[in-house]
Amino acid sequence: MRPHHINIAQAPAVNCRGQLLSLASPVVMGIINVTDDSFYEGSRTHSLHQVIEKAGQHLQEGAAILDIGAQSTRPGAALIGEEEEVRRLLPAIHAILNRYPKVILSIDTWYAGVAEKAVLAGASIINDISAGDLDPDMIPLMGRLQVPYIAMHMQGKPATMQHKPHYEDVVREVLDYLAKKLEQCRTAGVKDFIADPGFGFGKTLEHNYALLKELHLFHEILGVPVLTGISRKSMIHKLLNITPAEALNGTTVLNTVALQQGTHILRVHDVKAAVEAVRITDKLKGN
Repeated sequence: MRPHHINIAQAPAVNCRGQLLSLASPVVMGIINVTDDSFYEGSRTHSLHQVIEKAGQHLQEGAAILDIGAQSTRPGAALIGEEEEVRRLLPAIHAILNRYPKVILSIDTWYAGVAEKAVLAGASIINDISAGDLDPDMIPLMGRLQVPYIAMHMQGKPATMQHKPHYEDVVREVLDYLAKKLEQCRTAGVKDFIADPGFGFGKTLEHNYALLKELHLFHEILGVPVLTGISRKSMIHKLLNITPAEALNGTTVLNTVALQQGTHILRVHDVKAAVEAVRITDKLKGN
């Protein structure tokens, strides 16, 4: 049985430290990795100059949000500790906000301590691949900080998540998991909850495409905005037998499918192509 459907209005705006971000039309989140270990080489930055340059490019091309991550979460990636994550992230946050003071910054972390320091430094959104499972302090903190919280489904941990992932019904199980997380977050006082089905995180190729095919259910059933992160992932390059560097066309195809399925946020490496996909699908919808 699928969870009971809820009657919902158009996707609301989310409150990013007093700045309202409308999701009535889908928005694009540009990825900035302050690590040399992310799976796609084109997203890595090695200096603050490169960070500012990448931020400027994403914003010029139409990104509404910048998502900064200091920890690679590709399958098998070596984990860095909380202190090292802070050491990498804070200078990047300060540098971007110094150049672009009104930008909406999302921080990709599962550490509550990192999230708190990042928000105090000016970040507006926390993007947690573990939905609070890797740090029990995260969800209560999100309730106190009152910033939008992106909760993602992941089976297992980054180092082991692709070791024979198994589901009886992947769509139902991911929906049920996010519904429970939504309930936990509401109890903790989180007002702006964004659901991420977690493409590529503890899922086979078949699991990923089953989720994409039913992506519309996540907003229809949970009643919250949905983020889709499929940019250059293995569900594209493994299927097409290409490299992540060659996967922009496949990414645009899947982003277009996600938009037709009603996603609200596209998390991408290539902002220009994603913004064009949003404009075209909006036109098709008559917006």
